[in-house]
Amino acid sequence: MTSALQPESGVPTSGPTTPPDPGGELALELLVHGVGGTTPQAMLDDPRTVRVTGDETAGIHRRCDDADAERRPQDYRDRPVPEAYCWCNLTSGNGARALWLVLLPFMVANLAHWMRPAAAGRPRALRAYGVLVRLLSLSLTVLLVAAACEVALDLTAWQCAGSPACARDKSWLGFLSPEHGGWWAQPGRRLALAALVPALLTGLLWWLSHRTWSAYESQPPLRRPTDEDGPEAAARPALRLPGFWYGRRLVARLRAAHTAAGFLTVAAALTAAATRHDRRPGGSGWLDALGWMLYGTLVAGGLFVVWVVAGRGRSERRPDDRLDRAVVRALPGTALAVLAAAALHAAWSRPDWTSRGLLPGDETFGVIALGQGALVLAIGATAWWLARSRPEHRTVLGGLGGAAVATLACALGGVMSGGVAQRVADWLDGPGTPGMDGGPIDGPPVLLSWQAAIIPLLLVVLLVIAVHFGNRTWRTRRREIRLMPEAYPGEPPDTARTRRIAGTVARAGLTDCAPWFIGTIAVVTLLFGGAAVLGAWVTGEVPGEAAENAPGPLAAGAQAAQALGSWLIGGLFILFIAAGRQAYRDASARRTIGILWDVGTFWPRAAHPFAPPCYAERAVPDLTWRMSTWTERTGGRLVISGHSQGSVLAAAAVWQLAPHTRRRVALLTYGSPLERLYGRWFPAYFGPGPLRALHREVHCWRNLWRRTDPIGGPVLPLDGTAPEVDRGPLRDPLVYGRTAEHPLPAPILGHSDYQADPAFAVERGGLLARLPGVPEQRPGPGAESACPPVA
Repeated sequence: MTSALQPESGVPTSGPTTPPDPGGELALELLVHGVGGTTPQAMLDDPRTVRVTGDETAGIHRRCDDADAERRPQDYRDRPVPEAYCWCNLTSGNGARALWLVLLPFMVANLAHWMRPAAAGRPRALRAYGVLVRLLSLSLTVLLVAAACEVALDLTAWQCAGSPACARDKSWLGFLSPEHGGWWAQPGRRLALAALVPALLTGLLWWLSHRTWSAYESQPPLRRPTDEDGPEAAARPALRLPGFWYGRRLVARLRAAHTAAGFLTVAAALTAAATRHDRRPGGSGWLDALGWMLYGTLVAGGLFVVWVVAGRGRSERRPDDRLDRAVVRALPGTALAVLAAAALHAAWSRPDWTSRGLLPGDETFGVIALGQGALVLAIGATAWWLARSRPEHRTVLGGLGGAAVATLACALGGVMSGGVAQRVADWLDGPGTPGMDGGPIDGPPVLLSWQAAIIPLLLVVLLVIAVHFGNRTWRTRRREIRLMPEAYPGEPPDTARTRRIAGTVARAGLTDCAPWFIGTIAVVTLLFGGAAVLGAWVTGEVPGEAAENAPGPLAAGAQAAQALGSWLIGGLFILFIAAGRQAYRDASARRTIGILWDVGTFWPRAAHPFAPPCYAERAVPDLTWRMSTWTERTGGRLVISGHSQGSVLAAAAVWQLAPHTRRRVALLTYGSPLERLYGRWFPAYFGPGPLRALHREVHCWRNLWRRTDPIGGPVLPLDGTAPEVDRGPLRDPLVYGRTAEHPLPAPILGHSDYQADPAFAVERGGLLARLPGVPEQRPGPGAESACPPVA
């Protein structure tokens, strides 16, 4: 094994230099691409390809010349048949797919579920961790719907439509204005009409989740005759369990609960406003009684939703085809009926009802913020307790990575919901600042203004952290420049070339700083968020008004922070959506942020059913089916070759194979984040224990990595108990200066083009040589070539 300062030259030093002669036995190389994807033509290095199985979303492709390889195995004595699995359409598409970014807080909360520490002998704590994350995810759904209620019910229907000065400038609100005296002029009827917006939003989320559930979670896994169902199954890695990639039952159950929670949130907003009026002197007694009945129904429904969310987690020991039909079908419908009753109750004639100030129930956002803070702290405490049972020094933040990510999910939810409310309030308020200047409307709840005011402070903290890591990168680059002669001995010095290589290595190392960056941001966000809740509760005023009597600099700073934060929180939301749309249009932008998105959507929806769908619940069964059926049909050997995120899919698929199939499969990974990202952030599933178990179960495995790669790295430490898995760091660039063989400068490859390194062919050939042979070839029917001639 080479040292970190002595990369491999790319010239083989051991092992076979040419693929072995399989003696007539067919070998297959199944290529799985990484983040952002590529075309089958690029993967197979041939403009003429044919899809042999699959569909336009994900499929297996071959060169046209190799389409019938099973019929003529004698032509492939000295090379494997290359085959490409293209899954990029599972995570990308047209620009409209950027709308999934609106659901980013849900995806981040779902990630927190999978970031639990590896634990031993603490099943109650494991269950508690999952319950807490699911409850936090439920609060994010309530927050989103509450934000929609704030925009539609409070700012638009209650404040602006009820203010002649505001409605006069908005012709589209004219029919709701009391000045017109129409049927819709009463506040309750305006609110009932506006409730359609959050109700339709909830229905849209249900439809998106149901649609993707049918396409992803309902994909049947490969049924193995050796599926584990005994006490020994508990000792196996979770990704080895046959039901891991089949979340049909849980997602359906969570979808029903979150949909009901959304409808009940809208009903609560309507009921709170109507009953507040009915309790006043002169109010209707029977309407007040009906309101209290609705309150009781809402409380009972909320408790039942919490029970549904907390009552059942994932079932992975076996594929679970059952559905909780009573819950899945009845719960959303019942909640919708309660919403209809609340709308009817609010729309009942109340001639003396007028809308002034904020809509009753503005304290909802403070309650949600306090509840989320308590849940984050409970998640952190549970994770710390779990991490104590099996400490792993490579686990990020000592096992508190899930709590930090849960904090960021809450922060993202607050920024996105608060950003929309602030922008709408600014638009309706005209030139004034919401909550100040005596404008026509009072603006959003005070807490949202306090949360907006802390955005500039948070950006200052981010700038300080960025400067710190920038300085660290600069120092690393200087050290690499000094060590460069050791990596390329005997080469004439080239200052510009050395700086480029050293800078690439230094920037690639920033990936390992991400845990502390995210941890710091999470702590600062938690502290600032608590300060915002406290400030709003103590003062009851927006920051600019609360600091009006403070010393001049403090008052000016508070007013500037509120005004600037109001623009920033809305601008960041718009910029976020625009950047997401650009990422789907531009391949380079897609690759830049694609790893974060693909990591997030790799995991099943175990905590939030409205998160973007898990592409692995389609891709892993695809790969498992292909490897199992091909080896069973032909008796041949197979190397599954995964780059970047494709290596994670490959490993997950190999875990799902039956033991007799796994003996005929070798694993080749390169640029792999299996340990560097997944092992550190998801230790219960890709930590040292599970990866060592995979090494024991798969017949042979090799991993290639470079120091210039910001994503990939080694996957297993060399402990002397098994053959070495990692080969690297590979030399990058392959050649330092100009030579007779390389008259032009060799590129710095970084995370791409591992196949260009001679080590790739060497290791692939070595894996094929180590796979066991079979006494007789069993050729199967090959696919007919359907490729048109190249123009």
